[in-house]
Amino acid sequence: MYTIADIEKITGAKFLLSNNPAAVIEHLLIDSRKLLFPASSLFFSLPGPRRQGSTFVKDLYNKGVRNFIVDTSFTFLPQDFEAANIIQVKNVLQALQELTAKHRSQFNFPVMGITGSNGKTIVKEWLYQLLHLDFNIVRSPKSYNSQIGVPLSVWQMNEQHTLGIFEAGISMPGEMERLEKVIKPGIGIFTNIGEAHSEGFENIAGKINEKVKLFANSGTVIYCKDEVLVDDALRLFQQKNNSLLFTWGYHKDATLCISSIQIQPFNTVIKAVYKEKKISISIPFTNDAAVKNAITCWCLLLLLNTCLPAGRLNDELIQERMLQLKPVEMRLELKQGINNCSVINDSYSADITSLSIALDFLQQQQQHPKRTVIISDILQSGKTNKELYQQVADILQQKNINRLIGVGTEIVKYSDAFTGIPETAFFNSTAEFLQKFPAMHFYNESILLKGARLFEFEQISHLLEEKVHQTVLEINLNAITYNLNTYQQLLNPGVKLMAMVKAFSYGSGGFEIANLLQFHKVDYLAVAYADEGVELRKAGITLPIMVMNAEEVTYDVLVQHNLEPELFSFGILSTFEDYLMRNGIQNYPVHIKLDTGMRRLGFEQKDIAELCSRLQSGSVFKIQSVFSHLAASDSALHDAFTNAQAKAFLVGCEQIQKITGYTFIRHIANTSAIHRHKNMQFDMIRLGIGLYGVDAEPTIQQQLKNVTTLKTTISQIKKIKAGESIGYSRKGVAVKDSVIATVRIGYADGYPRLLSNGAGTMFVNGRLAPVIGNVCMDMTMLDITGIDAQEGDEVIVFGAALPVSELAASAQSIPYEILTGISQRVKRVYFEE
Repeated sequence: MYTIADIEKITGAKFLLSNNPAAVIEHLLIDSRKLLFPASSLFFSLPGPRRQGSTFVKDLYNKGVRNFIVDTSFTFLPQDFEAANIIQVKNVLQALQELTAKHRSQFNFPVMGITGSNGKTIVKEWLYQLLHLDFNIVRSPKSYNSQIGVPLSVWQMNEQHTLGIFEAGISMPGEMERLEKVIKPGIGIFTNIGEAHSEGFENIAGKINEKVKLFANSGTVIYCKDEVLVDDALRLFQQKNNSLLFTWGYHKDATLCISSIQIQPFNTVIKAVYKEKKISISIPFTNDAAVKNAITCWCLLLLLNTCLPAGRLNDELIQERMLQLKPVEMRLELKQGINNCSVINDSYSADITSLSIALDFLQQQQQHPKRTVIISDILQSGKTNKELYQQVADILQQKNINRLIGVGTEIVKYSDAFTGIPETAFFNSTAEFLQKFPAMHFYNESILLKGARLFEFEQISHLLEEKVHQTVLEINLNAITYNLNTYQQLLNPGVKLMAMVKAFSYGSGGFEIANLLQFHKVDYLAVAYADEGVELRKAGITLPIMVMNAEEVTYDVLVQHNLEPELFSFGILSTFEDYLMRNGIQNYPVHIKLDTGMRRLGFEQKDIAELCSRLQSGSVFKIQSVFSHLAASDSALHDAFTNAQAKAFLVGCEQIQKITGYTFIRHIANTSAIHRHKNMQFDMIRLGIGLYGVDAEPTIQQQLKNVTTLKTTISQIKKIKAGESIGYSRKGVAVKDSVIATVRIGYADGYPRLLSNGAGTMFVNGRLAPVIGNVCMDMTMLDITGIDAQEGDEVIVFGAALPVSELAASAQSIPYEILTGISQRVKRVYFEE
């Protein structure tokens, strides 16, 4: 337990205000949107790419938070914080790390630190699966391995835990030394080395040397000896630190010397020699990454076996547990459910921290009036069950959960803790819940599934999810957030951001994307037509929304839902002005569009004088913004034209401002102009296709993350003879004996017919397979000759490995057309990793 006075001493800082130095701190808060327990939370006002954390201090104080750590940029009036404790430090992140490093030092149980380019989370979760019966384990939630995530992970440690497992990831030199002080691992694990997150390092060797700093005080380090650069770095490290190196690999000097890896249809048998004894395990996976991660876990079990009482982790028990390893679902998925519900599936783990993370995502969902949580017993929390379920109840009430369904014998025992939730139901088992499912009546609600793997909540998910077409478009919400942040960091100070969510958010979804953007506090949304804006309002979106193609028949719904029309001609200006006057509406927000060269919509330069006269004579409009559209901002060939557009735009804005007598937002920059013409960012930019992972500039494209992956499955495989034809009009002809797979996607799903007859390709089990014959309405045929595939196997139409821009080029099109052309019958699946 720490008081705020204790924390002042730990951080070596001073109070700016000290109204209650005995206040007890239990929770660390870094995101003002995720407040659960105001009285016992300490807010760290970390700087962000666009906003300083200190800007949220007053709002949090009004919500009941009384304890804050701020930097020297924070200014305040004491009378505004009469009950607050405010500690001022030079570096807020450093203070967070110092506090949690001190907390870590209070515990003596074994702690493991895992680093590497890939596999950290898998290894951590598999170790939990393998060891949770022997230890009370505290571990990093999800992939909390950053400069902020590691301290928040370590803060979970308490006296009931007997083993800690924490990940550590870095992106530049100097970071690992700080994380090592927080984790202080006694056992180190280096999974592997690869290209991921290499941008901040001079070379691979430099990245390895930084990563091994995690093991500065580790007694033992586990790694693969076959990775030569890692081996060289750790053997040099050993000479300085005298650590024990527990290695694995084919190398004869490896501690665990691998003798064979036998991949079978449904499992892999791994044989090795350890301490001159032949041993083996079998794992229920066949891919190379899983094999390597499993061997790493095997090493840890063998190491622990030497430290534990005899027989506690013997070879037979290790073999049994390795064979029972389960896949690690590292992502939270949002899917369309039955009866107009949304289903959030996060049922691969159940603990307090991951529950809070999932509830944050649930709270973003504004499309339904009701929020339901289905949760299982929480295992190994480090608390008494009475304390645990009271805390769960408090969190659910803070998040305004309308309905709780508890599954498990323990949560049933403590059902009285949940009396503050309007609707509750409890079941001793998943089977009991499934039996009563028909009488549960789920309708128009957001449903979160949060269950320990033992409870097999996939059975519940299967009942709740809408049964649709097997072709799906996966949308990575983390990637959208990452891309948003990437462009935000390119903005000049004070520049606002309008996100384009027209055309079903470029095919990625409407309210689902808008919810995310609202959560991340973009300034404006833009849609093409009023009905798109109405749907967003019905889904709970409160951000300002500009409608780019308002029509006279939609004026009623525009005003009813507080949508802001674009006025681009005297015709629409007159009809909307008449509508507002008839209804006695004054100062309605509108956006004026100028045509500076696009020659599409907008007032031309010759219209400006008359436009100004019209605006001057009335008061029904309040101009929110004046904007224009660049015709070729992505092309250096047309930079002179783009500059002329910007010049004409500024002239028009100046004339309008002079007449109206007030300022308004000016915006002309689209995705490409954000970085190619930074001088044109003005007051706001409009971010479109870049948000969804596509940019014409190669250097920017490399920084973005893929957002959408279109997947389908193989419905049938046929062997055909040379000379046989495939598909309509016999356009496809086999030039040799071939294997043909028919996959469940066609032009009715948005796969262009121009990709027929070899123009298009898809990924089948990691290999490209060309389209053969004509693309059909609902199906497409692929030549999979030489590819090991089965009916039902997954097929990637486009994604990270086959970018949508490449598919578009093959179809003589552009990414915009491909993305917006994906049919609504294609199921959208949203996920956070």
